[in-house]
Amino acid sequence: MSKTDIRYSIDLANPPPLSARQKAEVERLRLLKDHDINLTDIPELDKSFWKNARHKSMFKVMKVSTTVRLDADVIAWLKSYGKGYQTRINAILRSAMLDDKRKK
Repeated sequence: MSKTDIRYSIDLANPPPLSARQKAEVERLRLLKDHDINLTDIPELDKSFWKNARHKSMFKVMKVSTTVRLDADVIAWLKSYGKGYQTRINAILRSAMLDDKRKK
């Protein structure tokens, strides 16, 4: 850390009080209506923008820990490919899920 670096920490459970100016700004923004917001520096989102948009399902999915009982030979087969057998299980199930969704 250089001599010009300044670090602050804050206890989010006990934040410092707002100044009078900060309180006035919060109140002003709270009372602001949608039609009062200046959007001139924000481009219009037309069909060409949404054409390249991705559905939220394309992003990393949260993992959930679970317990399943599988046949020993199935586990042996998955492990025979080396490390990452749980990832392979997930990939196989995901493929089956996506195939099922496409059929519906």
